Amino acid sequence: MGALAEFPALAIILTEVLYLLEIVMKKILAVFGLVLFLGGMNAYAADKPAAGSQPVVAVVNVQQLFQQSPRIADLNKKLQDQFKPRQDKLILAQKNLQDELDGFKKDSATMSQSQKDKMQKKIANDQSTLSRDANSFQQDLGKEQKRIMSGVLADLNNIISKIAKQNGYTLVLDSQAVVYAADSQDITKDVQKTFDNK
Repeated sequence: MGALAEFPALAIILTEVLYLLEIVMKKILAVFGLVLFLGGMNAYAADKPAAGSQPVVAVVNVQQLFQQSPRIADLNKKLQDQFKPRQDKLILAQKNLQDELDGFKKDSATMSQSQKDKMQKKIANDQSTLSRDANSFQQDLGKEQKRIMSGVLADLNNIISKIAKQNGYTLVLDSQAVVYAADSQDITKDVQKTFDNK
């Protein structure tokens, strides 16, 4: 990163921003899904079984839902499109700051002290603005991701509950937490079909 090495905190923020929209959404979707089902759905009881009866268990592959769902892909695309202009603006601001830093490094030996002071002040102001804008971008993106995930997870919970009740399942687990389950007890396709058609 050249002269940005002199500002490690800024370099870290800018690096995160560049990769944020490409990587984070998929990971967050997978993590939220797994957390929801491992933490909140490990013991979902559709109906309490009669005393002495065995639970009827089904599994759902949440990670597969997030990776293969056209609806999730569409939400991901909309989020990327929504934040792309701001990301592009940050990338341009980073490039401009890098150019200023390189120019200052190159020309500082021939500059007067007042020119150096003026340029250093401009660089510091531009760095501060870029850092503030990058933090704002990350916060806004995080809020929007949380809003989207909240709706997705609520939909999935409702769909899983409905399918479990309709089929008499008393327990639904995330397949990632299960060592073995018969295919007939895997409701992932039913959940995905209902979710994607919603």
